[in-house]
Amino acid sequence: MPAPHPPILRSIAIRFSLLMGLAGGGACIIHWLRGASWLESFYLAFITLSTLGSRDVAIGPHEDALMAFMIVYIILGLSTFAYLAADVGRFILNAEFRKLIERHRMDRSIATLKDHFIVCGMGRMGASICQYLSDRKQPFVVIDKDEEQLNAICTPRGWLYEIGDATSDADLRRAGVLTARSLATTLPTDADNIYVVLSARLLSSRIQIVARASEESAIEKMQRAGATRVISPFSSGAVKMARFMLSPSVEDFLEITDKQGGELELADVQIHSDSPYVGKQLSEIDLRKKGVMIIGIRRENGEKLLPPPSSAVILTGDSLFVFGSTAAVNALICCEDAKSH
Repeated sequence: MPAPHPPILRSIAIRFSLLMGLAGGGACIIHWLRGASWLESFYLAFITLSTLGSRDVAIGPHEDALMAFMIVYIILGLSTFAYLAADVGRFILNAEFRKLIERHRMDRSIATLKDHFIVCGMGRMGASICQYLSDRKQPFVVIDKDEEQLNAICTPRGWLYEIGDATSDADLRRAGVLTARSLATTLPTDADNIYVVLSARLLSSRIQIVARASEESAIEKMQRAGATRVISPFSSGAVKMARFMLSPSVEDFLEITDKQGGELELADVQIHSDSPYVGKQLSEIDLRKKGVMIIGIRRENGEKLLPPPSSAVILTGDSLFVFGSTAAVNALICCEDAKSH
């Protein structure tokens, strides 16, 4: 929620102090002119200001003076109260309307997404995934229960988010699971991640699901629940450290593709039925002239061609593993994505 606007709060504080000052001043004058006790004087002052008065204040030896005072007192009190109510209303409406408008705009943006990514959980790993996608200008939606965390991280960056429970079918639907390309679940517990995997798979048979597993025993369960890939941060980190020990130069070279603004990119390009490359051999399309090299092909049935021969024919549903300049790879991905819509 946006931070309160300081001038509005100052105005509210000033008018509230003035109202309390009027009540105290009125009690003093009533006590002096009417001779009532202090408790009765404050009581009469407050019920008069609130317009709930049930007793006639202008009684006593100074009846005329009391009547004149009460006329001025009520006018001043009502004016101050009206200004205070206006300021409070302006403050409430300002914050609430901005929140509602922003939420409505975000819901409309999420509803128009297609072939986007869903990130479940805005922890350290979830935030890193979002930053990676954002750096590559990929559309994505975050789901998390912590509204404060989402506002702190997503709002300044313009990231789309859904406040809710990623294990809920309704919240997954609102995030666009039916039209999403891929979902990553990085919730704190393996049990929650398994539930997300199962829910997402039941809602969409085509979506790619990447899940984080803290315990090795949870990996097989997540795969059985429908996860496409299961990542164990500890195992993956250990393997990467071992690779650095064995082949530091190779790992340095591969890390170039992970850096924002790098000159090289390694990516997976999905081939759709209306792609101009369908039915053609690799030797015919020769993407090398465009700065892209195909280093592998994965067929829709799971068959892998690594490396693919020049006579290999590209088929609908193939995944091309391409490596080349960032601009050329992104242009190829954008071209294929545009044909899928």
